[in-house]
Amino acid sequence: MDKNIAIAYPETLAFSLKMQNEEFGQEMKTLSMIKLYELGKVSSGTAAKVLGIPRVAFLDILSNYNVSIFADADELEADFSAVKSRF
Repeated sequence: MDKNIAIAYPETLAFSLKMQNEEFGQEMKTLSMIKLYELGKVSSGTAAKVLGIPRVAFLDILSNYNVSIFADADELEADFSAVKSRF
């Protein structure tokens, strides 16, 4: 069962962003999923499902918002070092 969230915002906000109301709503939904992913609260798969897009498309969108697909740079470096040490 899907739930809805209502957010009150000034009528001028969407207009100032040069967006139609529907486009603004989708942008808010996308931004919330990006932030939840960035904070490690949801997986990329969950975020993609909420947005109704393929996971790869969600990962591609992250670059538009300067969000890394990797959870943590230190974690990535540790993984890289572990792989590198095997060779």
